[in-house]
Amino acid sequence: MAQVTVTIDGKAYRMACEEGQEDHLSALAVRFDQYVGHLRGQFGEIGDLRLTVMAGIMVMDELSEVEKRLKSLEAEIDNLRQGREAVLSDQMRSEEVVASALCEVTAQIQTIVARLNGRPTPAN
Repeated sequence: MAQVTVTIDGKAYRMACEEGQEDHLSALAVRFDQYVGHLRGQFGEIGDLRLTVMAGIMVMDELSEVEKRLKSLEAEIDNLRQGREAVLSDQMRSEEVVASALCEVTAQIQTIVARLNGRPTPAN
């Protein structure tokens, strides 16, 4: 396990993390420290524990909003997939209709050519 020292509200904390995650943990600590600093600027000295709890709640509020947005985007993706499948299905049906029409036209042309050449018409 790797170890990282992070600073939150001017206090150093030694934290353990997985190998290779040191920079990520440090970046998270910097972001959390910004929340704490923002709250300290708004409310002054209200106690470390209260300040930390408020910052944690702010982070959780943002996480909740991100989760809502993610669910909304996932639903939108599902709708787009369903729409795409419907369009593809319609396209396949259209292609089948066009192919059938082309076969009929081809047969009619062959019949006309046979008549023009004085031959018996081919069997359909």
